[in-house]
Amino acid sequence: MIFIVQQKESYIDRKVISIGVVRELTGLSDRQIRYYEERKLVFPERSKGGNRKYSFSDVKALVEIADKIEDGVQTHEIRQEKLKENRKIEQEKMRKKMLQGQINAHFGLRN
Repeated sequence: MIFIVQQKESYIDRKVISIGVVRELTGLSDRQIRYYEERKLVFPERSKGGNRKYSFSDVKALVEIADKIEDGVQTHEIRQEKLKENRKIEQEKMRKKMLQGQINAHFGLRN
């Protein structure tokens, strides 16, 4: 029998890190971090008090962005690259979902 396991959000993707901690982890200034947010390269959540909250995934992305900027890559190029990556990820998720549906249909299982 095949079961579908719903995965909880990974700790890596939970938005719990303050901008001050992100600054310490990345070596970036608050201004740089906010600029990358303005350029739609990272998407922090806001706490009830309006403070930005980042995830470990965001921290990793910020370091990668800073490295690319240092290599001369423009922010719009980074955003386009990220959009392509996200499309591929979404296509792969859809493909897996369709395959799981076919497997479930074959074995008479429900989602």
